[in-house]
Amino acid sequence: MRMRFYKRMRTARFFPRFVTPLLALACLAAATTDKSASRRAGDYFVYVGTYTEQSAKGKGIYVYRLDGASGNVTSLGLAAETTNPSFLAIHPNQRFLYAVNEISSYEGQNSGGVSAFAIDHSTGKLTFLNEVASRGADPCYITVDKTGKYVLVANYTGGSVAVFPILADGRLGETTSFVQHRGHGTNPERQEGPHAHSINLSPDNRYALVDDLGLDELLVYRFNAATGRLSPNDPSFAKLDPGAGPRHFAFRPGGRFAYVISEMQSTVTAFRYDPASGAVHAVQTIKAIPSDFSGHNDAAEVEVAPTGKFLYASNRGHDSIAVFAIDASKGTLTPVEYISTQGKTPRSFEIDPTGSLLFAADQESHKIVIFRIDTSTGRLMPAGKALDVPSPVCIKFARID
Repeated sequence: MRMRFYKRMRTARFFPRFVTPLLALACLAAATTDKSASRRAGDYFVYVGTYTEQSAKGKGIYVYRLDGASGNVTSLGLAAETTNPSFLAIHPNQRFLYAVNEISSYEGQNSGGVSAFAIDHSTGKLTFLNEVASRGADPCYITVDKTGKYVLVANYTGGSVAVFPILADGRLGETTSFVQHRGHGTNPERQEGPHAHSINLSPDNRYALVDDLGLDELLVYRFNAATGRLSPNDPSFAKLDPGAGPRHFAFRPGGRFAYVISEMQSTVTAFRYDPASGAVHAVQTIKAIPSDFSGHNDAAEVEVAPTGKFLYASNRGHDSIAVFAIDASKGTLTPVEYISTQGKTPRSFEIDPTGSLLFAADQESHKIVIFRIDTSTGRLMPAGKALDVPSPVCIKFARID
């Protein structure tokens, strides 16, 4: 296994004289109804993918319940036992969860696995549906297309990407598309061949964008949502700096700008994105770590706040989350702060759907640390809460009906 190391409504004390008691009562009733609906909409299952082969205690995918109104998080235990479910994806209908099984051998093949589960909305537990070969060793990223018809997977050691259809009952079918990357980068130890590290879809679902750490490329494919086929775009890729090691990708809301975090050089590159052609053009590259840090660091995760005002990036080595302000017109980044994750190796993190909390997965500390987000400044404040999870890697939220 590859061992790589996240209205209000002010109720007045009195109503103006021209407001009738009946109208006042109606307003109060509406406020109560809105508050109740908001609370229901803010309750989520929090699923955590882990490395089971790096921890004797790890069993698979764990689940918590988040009360959006209070911010309280309650452990619901092990959701499903499965091997190395390092990265997860939730179906748009919130009924299914998909996980890569990051292994190098699957049923005698040089491949990992991809598992499908049904979500029990009363308990958060997962029911195993089926598993298929990922078509390449050590799959490390998975996403579901906007229509909910296909799962797309990046195979790290295999240096490939694959697409699988989602059947009516949530199970996975046989591959509809497979692309093997070719070539190598400038670092003979880390870039001896292609290493597809992530695959994401454009907001309109027409393009798939793939970070390949081994090639120093952001590859762009046309995605046919009717057939599940990938085909090279024109232009087919954008080059990053030699030895950068692009890892993960995030769009800014609105789709005009996108960001790539590069693991090996600990940088974030801002791209201008053309939704008509799928073309990407780099506009800035900035360090994800402070300029005075001299230790070894591997950058990991990148995510844009739902407001589109701030970008967050995680650092393994500096063990921090970097916060950047985004220029809305240019897409460029300005550092705001670097804050400790209070643990070691924040491999990933995730912002909750309300945009008010950030969950940082400290893989080697075996915990998830929760931060509150100041939505006006982007800054993070420790919420004083940590979840004990063996070797946490990926965090995903599923809405509770």
